[in-house]
Amino acid sequence: MYSLQNARLLDRPGLHQLTLEADRLSAIDPMDAVQPSQDALDLAGDWVSLGGLDLQINGALGLAFPDLNPTNVGQLDAIGQFLWQQGVNGYCPTLVTTSIDKIHQAIEAIASFSPTSNPTAEILGIHLEGPCLNRQKRGAHPAEFLQPLTIERLKTILADYSPWVKIITLAPELDPTGEVLPYLRHLGITVSLGHSIATADQAQAAFDQGATMVTHAFNAMPGLHHREPGLLGAAILDDRVRCGFIADGQHLDPRMIQILWRSNPQGLFLVSDALSPLGLADGRYPWDSREIEVINGTARLRDGTLSGTTLSLLTGVQNLVQWGVCSVEAAIALATVAPREAIGLPTAYLRAPISQLLRWHSDHETLTWSRF
Repeated sequence: MYSLQNARLLDRPGLHQLTLEADRLSAIDPMDAVQPSQDALDLAGDWVSLGGLDLQINGALGLAFPDLNPTNVGQLDAIGQFLWQQGVNGYCPTLVTTSIDKIHQAIEAIASFSPTSNPTAEILGIHLEGPCLNRQKRGAHPAEFLQPLTIERLKTILADYSPWVKIITLAPELDPTGEVLPYLRHLGITVSLGHSIATADQAQAAFDQGATMVTHAFNAMPGLHHREPGLLGAAILDDRVRCGFIADGQHLDPRMIQILWRSNPQGLFLVSDALSPLGLADGRYPWDSREIEVINGTARLRDGTLSGTTLSLLTGVQNLVQWGVCSVEAAIALATVAPREAIGLPTAYLRAPISQLLRWHSDHETLTWSRF
């Protein structure tokens, strides 16, 4: 048994002692209730958190998750190790719009995968970003593979793979029947609204039917308007809804993130939206049948369409602090606590292995992290 002393935690004020037994956190006590120990590790006021969760990540180390198949599925081992080294404890491999055959092939590969490395970032389930998206807000999603939003088409898309699908992004205005969202919720899939031109009323109806998330807030949806608040306006005002957002400085101006934060700080979580060149140098890379160019961590199609980033999830945390959007504590929570809450995972520290924890050191506007 040993302890970490003078630690700051996200869910309680003051400094604390963390007691560990067999490398698991067994007790948390205020420092004024314990005797300082020379054998303890003094964290000197550094923050301690669980590792990050990335609910929207499209690939890494040169592999796009929609390209997974039986011959390359072993690359998930290297990706899991890489993400772990980037401070990510778990992630949802995101499959963007492609053919239904490729969706099935990728899901089969992920379902068959068993990691051989430890520690590694855990696969939490698949995020289907599409293919039931609005053509007017498809962004970089290929138009030829977009699908109508009907229960019959979803049964074809999901086939027997729904147990592996954790999140699905869709445009709710494509379903005039109002039957699709209850069907997906019955399957246990978290519904996120995105790539959509839904009005505020249409979005509110979707939230009332069980949608609980918004995919990359502000991106691929109409902006806030004083006479039509739209999907995002409805989401900000609904306490049941969590909005993912990208803090790379390109997808959103930092001032827009400040507006989001001040509007509903409890309704946000960070995502990376990272593409397959995550972990690689800037340059040109294949992306489905097209090509993306990465410059300073930002990926665009050859026509200039913004397609994603190659910056890690925790870089977003550091950006939020540097931009002065929110406190250090709040920025850390947006990548660690909030994503867990968004998909119903526990956020408690107790009984967590020390290997699952991050140590954060803040020096004015500089925020760094390390694993124990």
